[in-house]
Amino acid sequence: MDADPRQYENIVIDSCLLMCWFYHNISGRGECPMTSDGHSYQFASVFCYLYWRSFINDIHKIVRSYLVHNCFKDTLESFIACTGVKQPVDHLEDMEKRKRIFHFALDGNASKAIELTEEFAPGLLEENKDLHFDLLSLHFVELVCSRKIDEALGFAQSKFTPFGKEQKYVEKLEDFMALLAYEEPEKSPMFHLLSSEHRHHVADSLNRAILAHTKLPSYSEMERLIQQTTVVRQCLSQEFGKDGQQLFSLKDFLKS
Repeated sequence: MDADPRQYENIVIDSCLLMCWFYHNISGRGECPMTSDGHSYQFASVFCYLYWRSFINDIHKIVRSYLVHNCFKDTLESFIACTGVKQPVDHLEDMEKRKRIFHFALDGNASKAIELTEEFAPGLLEENKDLHFDLLSLHFVELVCSRKIDEALGFAQSKFTPFGKEQKYVEKLEDFMALLAYEEPEKSPMFHLLSSEHRHHVADSLNRAILAHTKLPSYSEMERLIQQTTVVRQCLSQEFGKDGQQLFSLKDFLKS
């Protein structure tokens, strides 16, 4: 009896056995290289070795992409030294600059993040008004939290005025300006604008934008794989979920 398709992910396929099946069924030889002449066995062994090396190289690329994307320079250098994978020197130099910008934004020092971004990626913030607004908002929030109200008002008047002419920013501006009315902004209905999660979201968006600006992928290969896997699992869940099984959820899967 054939295996239930929903259980395919639990089936482990040995690459050598897969080669034997291919050789036996596709080549027309009608024999298994693992049990026939030595040349066929050597062919299967070489195939398996090359297949394994290709697999390892792909894994190395995925790990390298993740480390580059997230600016883990020291870890990347150790990884390169251990595996021998190649990495362009300019990527390492750019990574250090992106890392500084990312951490300035993450720590709430948006003005410094903006300054370094304009030096490293000229024109980026002019082209990406949403990102520019988010960074300016981070600086405004820091002024409010520091109770520098006069400075915050002056900053808002000089920096936010152009955005007030566009409807999509009006509601956001109202939320940020409302923070001025509270003695403890962190207890206001807009407390999420002060959260570390919000700063991380903005910093991550900035990092992706810089990567795209420098002609590098804005998403790491690992993220792409997770996205593709999630879509496939969701499609399969929808197809086989007709039997009453719960639909696939990446969030629930990671918790399991």
